[in-house]
Amino acid sequence: MKSTFHIALLTSTFLSGAAWAEDVTLTIESWRNDDLTIWQDTIIPAFEAANPGIKVVFAPSAPAEYNAALNSKLAAGSAGDLITCRPFDASLELYNQGHLADLSGLASMANFSPVAKSAWQTDDAAATFCVPMASVIHGFIYNKDAFDALGIAVPATEAEFFAALDKIKADGTYIPMAMGTNDQWEAATMGYNNIGPNYWKGEEGRLALIKGEQKLTDAQWVAPFATLAKWKDYLGDGFEAQTYPDSQNLFTLGRAAVYPAGSWEISGFNTQAQFKMGAFPPPVAAAGDTCYISDHTDIAIGMNAKSAHAEQAKTFLEWVGSAEFASMYANALPGFFSLNSTAVEMQDPLAQEFVSWRGKCQSTIRSTYQILSRGTPNLENETWNASANVIKGTETPEAAAQRLQDGLASWYAPQQ
Repeated sequence: MKSTFHIALLTSTFLSGAAWAEDVTLTIESWRNDDLTIWQDTIIPAFEAANPGIKVVFAPSAPAEYNAALNSKLAAGSAGDLITCRPFDASLELYNQGHLADLSGLASMANFSPVAKSAWQTDDAAATFCVPMASVIHGFIYNKDAFDALGIAVPATEAEFFAALDKIKADGTYIPMAMGTNDQWEAATMGYNNIGPNYWKGEEGRLALIKGEQKLTDAQWVAPFATLAKWKDYLGDGFEAQTYPDSQNLFTLGRAAVYPAGSWEISGFNTQAQFKMGAFPPPVAAAGDTCYISDHTDIAIGMNAKSAHAEQAKTFLEWVGSAEFASMYANALPGFFSLNSTAVEMQDPLAQEFVSWRGKCQSTIRSTYQILSRGTPNLENETWNASANVIKGTETPEAAAQRLQDGLASWYAPQQ
């Protein structure tokens, strides 16, 4: 009996050794084709060095084609082992269809806060299906040289913010603020959802809206529109026809002093701007008020539920959840901030400034992204249009808020 047991043990040990002797290759699906070299030159070599026997291939699609390409590969059974996840409903749909595995059991999930995980969970938070990688933070990037020349201090309150814009406008050298309303989305993303959390108290207001305890016509949801309406006087001539790339160019060419921003601009602005830049968080109503920032969950990575290499894929995902990966990714892509609870030392000064706000402000995510944009009319898209109209002066803050509320209530039960 004993010898038979030993032979069986030896055989199984030998077979498992043989199974691991051949390298396993994992393929990553992604829409971020702009960071291909970072994966190839930095991230993948670090993982492979620590995990002999597992090779990784980063195989991105063009951003606009990713959802369709991924869905057809999943349907055909040819998708990669690892799937880069967009936030909220697109990834939730993949999980509900059985394409993404439940990763709640990964040890590294303990390294992420509930807010960090919320973009890749079921509504009841029972299952988490992607490991959070990065968020983008909103605020304002400014031309330091312009502020120094005009003797303007970095504004902390709304009164100081508008006083600074008034001073820039009176001087006439610079357009006070670079933003257009032609493309609409930035009016909502870098306008309404940038300054709004200070009014609706971040997560408190966002979750109350989902539960139906607050309405978009409540004072704290109308007020940011009223503030946006005041921006009109500072955006320069012809802002109504100004596109998003136009605004980027106005700022990087040194023609505008302030840029309502997402942190994803950092890499591009660093390359293009010939002046010193700084950043400040959305101004609060009064000195000493609690500040809130849109620290928006943007990108994560999950596992194809039908991967033939589930164990190796989980090894990779545990590593993505580590402090080592967090530091490497955040510094390779300044402006895409780690969602890991371990603090990451940022090397880029502008990125350092943005991420420092997490230490003094409360983080929240864009109000329209979770649950509230599943129906028709789509609240996210309607907020783009409403924000642009309010800035242009073609719709009052109250009328815009009422229209959004009516649209949401038309299909969302808790708001009825």
